[in-house]
Amino acid sequence: MPALRNTIESYGLISILLHWLVALTVFGLIALGLWMVELNYYSPWYKLAPFWHKSIGLSLVAVLVARLLWRLTNPQPKTLPSHRRWEVRLAHAAHALLYFMLFAILISGYLISTAKGQGISVFGWFELPALITELPGQADRAGAVHYWLAMGVLALVALHILGALKHHFIDRDTTLIRMLRPGSTNTKESHNE
Repeated sequence: MPALRNTIESYGLISILLHWLVALTVFGLIALGLWMVELNYYSPWYKLAPFWHKSIGLSLVAVLVARLLWRLTNPQPKTLPSHRRWEVRLAHAAHALLYFMLFAILISGYLISTAKGQGISVFGWFELPALITELPGQADRAGAVHYWLAMGVLALVALHILGALKHHFIDRDTTLIRMLRPGSTNTKESHNE
């Protein structure tokens, strides 16, 4: 059975699952968001799509907080010796920017949804109250921030994917494999197994 926790040599199962859960949720939310804004009033999804988008988005907040807490309470695997200093710095900056942008997207989504003073139902289980309402142009300004940050996240994720593929196919190191297989180490093992 794979280790649940990280070591200084490898990522554990929980870190890997949280990484991919966030990635898939973000892609799903962006796709759903772009699709739902094109719906007309007569579509059966006109009210249902935003309900799911908001519920999943607010759930993502909890997952992101859990991921950050898990990261703070677990050792981080050492970088590979083949990684250049600029690559390591760029990766750290990209991760920090990605977290910032995701939280900003979620806050702006909250501001869009609560602009008229209505709370947000989360899967019908409970309602998140509207704490900040009726700021000048709140829905429109928060909507613009929400959209452009989402596009920025897509660009940053594309860079992240390109970096992982570069490490895998050009550098032929275990950077990508460590995030796919719990317990994979920093050693330069073959990824053609």
